[in-house]
Amino acid sequence: MVVSQVFKIGDMAVYPAHGVGEVTDIQTRSLGGKERSFYILRVVENGMKIMVPVETAAAAGLRPLISRKEAKKVLEVLKSEDVAVKTQPWNRRYREYMEMLKSGSPFEVAKVLRDLFRLKSDKDLSFGERRLLDTARSLLVTELALSLGKKEESVEKDIQVLFE
Repeated sequence: MVVSQVFKIGDMAVYPAHGVGEVTDIQTRSLGGKERSFYILRVVENGMKIMVPVETAAAAGLRPLISRKEAKKVLEVLKSEDVAVKTQPWNRRYREYMEMLKSGSPFEVAKVLRDLFRLKSDKDLSFGERRLLDTARSLLVTELALSLGKKEESVEKDIQVLFE
C-alpha cells in the first residue's frame, strides 16, 4: 500500500494532546513482516519523540500548523463571551474538556482555555481542571507563536491580557 507523505523532514506538525512537533525523520520499519513508514516527531515543548505511522497519521489527527489567518480566528474564540461547556458537576465538565483537547482542533482547545480561565476567576479550579488549563495553554501558545511568528512569552501575555 503506497501512502503519499504529507510532511517532510523539518516540517512542523501538530499532534493532538501532545502539541507542536518537528518532523525530524521519516523511517521505514518492518513490523510483522510488513514495511511501514513512520514520521518521527520531536515535541517542541518537552523534546519527547513520537512515532506516527504515515498511513494513519491523518486519522490520528496529525495536521499542519494553522495559518496566520486561522491563528487570528483562534484569538477571536478566546475573546468570545460564549461558554462551551455548561455541564455540572466538575467531573462531567472535565470529561467534555478532555474530549475537546483530544480533538486536536485549535478552536476547541481555545474554548477550553477560555472557559477555564473564566471559571478560575469565579472560583478555585479542581486539580484536574488546573491541569487541563495548563495543557490547553501550552498546546495553544506554542502553535499560535509559530503561526504568528511571535515569541511564546509574547503570545502568553496577549492571552493573559484578554482575561484581565
